[in-house]
Amino acid sequence: MLDRIRASLPALPPAEQRVAELLLRDPRSFASLPVGELARRAEVSKPTVVRFCRSVGYDGLVDFKLKLAGTVNEGVPFVHRAVDEDDRAAELIIKVVDNAVSALMKYRNAAAPAAYERAIEALAGAARRQCRLEFYGMGNSGIVAQDAQHKFFRLGVNATAPGDSHVQVMSATMLRPGDCVVAFSNSGRSRDLIEGVELALRKGATLIAVTASGSPLAQLAQSHGQILLAADHPEDYDRYSPMVSRLLHLTIVDILTTGVALKLGQALRPTLQEIKSNLKLRRYAAGD
Repeated sequence: MLDRIRASLPALPPAEQRVAELLLRDPRSFASLPVGELARRAEVSKPTVVRFCRSVGYDGLVDFKLKLAGTVNEGVPFVHRAVDEDDRAAELIIKVVDNAVSALMKYRNAAAPAAYERAIEALAGAARRQCRLEFYGMGNSGIVAQDAQHKFFRLGVNATAPGDSHVQVMSATMLRPGDCVVAFSNSGRSRDLIEGVELALRKGATLIAVTASGSPLAQLAQSHGQILLAADHPEDYDRYSPMVSRLLHLTIVDILTTGVALKLGQALRPTLQEIKSNLKLRRYAAGD
């Protein structure tokens, strides 16, 4: 939101530019101050403050400040970065959804296509050779690993997602060149996960790391010439209930799955059609 306003600054009238500059200097105060104080500090009229909010795409000052709060607030500790303790359901819906959409759009613009090309080619190659795909993750990231295993399993790929660190070590011990390990970690600092990944690398497996750039897991992947799909976002990795990171990682899984399915091509369609047909038989008929 702030980046968009900063980019639109030259197109605004001079008076509205002063409001924008006041906002960009101190967004947190702007979100809490009354319109009269905002007008006084920007040396404009109250209607000019409202016009500025509409010029940058919002319904008015109330709508603008609500969206701004979702951008700049750190929220209730360990719950969600955008919310406040007294938020009602309507405000929660707006803040949580806007926060997720903003993170996804920012990731869309920052994602590295070349890294995805390498990752998709490695996964598709392993699938064609009937090699193993291992999805590693601990805790919240373990849920993402299970989702990835489920999606690739439906493509007829030999995929597993061991959630226990001891099982990961045993599984990594049996990997061979041509096999792939996809490691998910929001922080990239899980000792158990990194130990399993290091063992997989020693066995010659290809690593695809989905984590924050600059993290130990990211550095491990880059130092070994492996594939890094950096998933950077403003959410603290120590947060009790990480939401944005999980959505980003799940989106990355969808991109990889779609890319591999396209690489495998026509040979995959009969299997997918048969799976869908068999699953239909297990549903209740309409009206039952």
